[in-house]
Amino acid sequence: MKKTFSNRYIFIYSAVLVVVAALILTVVSVSLKPLQTRNLQAETKQMILKTIGVEATRDNADKLYAEHITEVDGYYTFAGGIVIPLHGTGLWGPIWGYLALDSESTVVGAVFDHKGETPGLGGEIATDKFAARFIGKKMDTQAIHLAKNADHSNPYEVDAISGGTMTSNGVTAMLAKAYNDYKALALPETTDNPETPEIGKEATE
Repeated sequence: MKKTFSNRYIFIYSAVLVVVAALILTVVSVSLKPLQTRNLQAETKQMILKTIGVEATRDNADKLYAEHITEVDGYYTFAGGIVIPLHGTGLWGPIWGYLALDSESTVVGAVFDHKGETPGLGGEIATDKFAARFIGKKMDTQAIHLAKNADHSNPYEVDAISGGTMTSNGVTAMLAKAYNDYKALALPETTDNPETPEIGKEATE
């Protein structure tokens, strides 16, 4: 004889399953959060180091970061310049990055990333090829902006992403905000450090 269950039994059983599943997910999330935080911090340090030509792994990021970077009011100084953070919005979500500037506000290194831009289009901002377009550009009297068929002799223009108009606009807005924040910053004096590698070298090769 086929066994049947009342609606009340099914409701209680389902509720218990939901509660147990939620508890398991909560425990897993809480237990993994410290690891996720460490991984995020390591990734951020890797990005910052990359802008000054230092390739780091998650294992040595902390050590190299301590050797080359000093944090100052949300910015990151290195021998000979400063790394400025970038935060903005692309077509599908957050975009971000870092620009390394020398003492004359010339870009010597760049790195960008995104959360959900379209691969092959807006997602191109995460490539070294895109970052290399910024090397040698200036952030002194105005912000860098992306433009279709950019004038490469213009120190403030960078080629926009083909097929990624909204992402390009987001990068331009992100750079404008970063420029305004950067110009309002009282920068500390920088000194030469013979141990600092040649910045921007890898991005231009």
